[in-house]
Amino acid sequence: FSPVEMAKRNYIFNTIRDVYHLYGFQQIETPSMEMLSTLMGKYGDEGDKLLFKIQNSGDYFSGITDEELLSRNAVKLASKFCEKGLRYDLTVPFARYVVMHRDEITFPFKRYQIQPVWRADRPQKGRYREFYQCDADVVGSDSLLNEVELMQIVDTVFSRFNIRVCIKINNRKILSGIAEIIGEADKIVDITVAIDKLDKIGLENVNTELKEKGISDEAIAKLQPIILLSGTNAELTTLKSVLAASETGMKGVEESEFILGTLETMGLQNEIELDLTLARGLNYYTGAIFEVKALDVQIGSITGGGRYDNLTGVFGMTGVSGVGISFGADRIFDVLNQLDLYPKEAVNGTELLFVNFGEKEAAFSMNMLAKVRAAGIRAEIFPDAAKMKKQMSYANAKNIPFVAIVGENEMNEGKAMLKNMETGEQNLVSVEELIAKIK
Repeated sequence: FSPVEMAKRNYIFNTIRDVYHLYGFQQIETPSMEMLSTLMGKYGDEGDKLLFKIQNSGDYFSGITDEELLSRNAVKLASKFCEKGLRYDLTVPFARYVVMHRDEITFPFKRYQIQPVWRADRPQKGRYREFYQCDADVVGSDSLLNEVELMQIVDTVFSRFNIRVCIKINNRKILSGIAEIIGEADKIVDITVAIDKLDKIGLENVNTELKEKGISDEAIAKLQPIILLSGTNAELTTLKSVLAASETGMKGVEESEFILGTLETMGLQNEIELDLTLARGLNYYTGAIFEVKALDVQIGSITGGGRYDNLTGVFGMTGVSGVGISFGADRIFDVLNQLDLYPKEAVNGTELLFVNFGEKEAAFSMNMLAKVRAAGIRAEIFPDAAKMKKQMSYANAKNIPFVAIVGENEMNEGKAMLKNMETGEQNLVSVEELIAKIK
């Protein structure tokens, strides 16, 4: 990332960080590497394939027989000489952190994390092998007010970015209820994975995939009207009659009603809707699930998340419920670029450049420079006494809005000639005036 790109990225991270702080979240960091035993089996088969594994150092062949080597069984061999992997997301390392520090943590624990994650995926637009996630989670509380606040955070962040979004919400319990009603309760994962692809591959292909997974024609037929219910929250009423026989399904409808109903009174800037096709592939969600789509740009989801009841259970600490969201910083970066929504001050670096005419002038300028920086103005001096033209083109290339020129006459008066690079206007000013003008 170039300096300009870094300035834009920092604008994204700082905006998200500020909003997290407003809602009482605290920052932690976890290492890039985790034990593979921590990572494997948490993301489904697809996820396991996308883990970057790290070879053990030293002679990692020593414990392996010739027979094992010749078998060419990649999975088996990797388990022998790779103990560590790069983290795939921030949620599983967070669960490990909670379990390891359970005695020091005050629950409910509201944490956020802004760090890179890695996936051995085929890079393409909106999909990267290394990308940043900006996660916020609340663990140790079952209250749906946490879901409500997370949606407010999403709304606040995108309002600050001036990106128009649609927040989609669903509930894993509703999906389980649907699977139950159509008589395929044990196929819930296959059903949600297929439904999740609806907007990518269309209804016909989703049905084909369901058939391939061994779901009966009768069940697929029952599923059709339900999949196509989407959009308005009034459809929760229709859903109630469909799911009346499923206790789990009804619980999901109730939770969704509370979240949507409470948010309605909060006056959100962005639209929020129930979307039954939203399944979020990950296996650990158990309650509400969310996804955010940008309205003015074609790109995948730019934020997602949900409620998981037992993420820490895999590490031996059961019954800790959590709910979280994750902003996809790299996709947000692409959206802000396409819509050209960066505020000017987020990208500009240096505000003032002192021209260097030689030793005496530079020494005088350095004095002024110290005062200017003390006033909080980003300023620099050209390090070499080069030709004026060269120094001016440096200022232009770096988009520096003001240049201070200090020659013999200016030094005698204890002032500087301040040039506005945009208008070309020049004024002889004292250091105090110079600071006031730039401020």
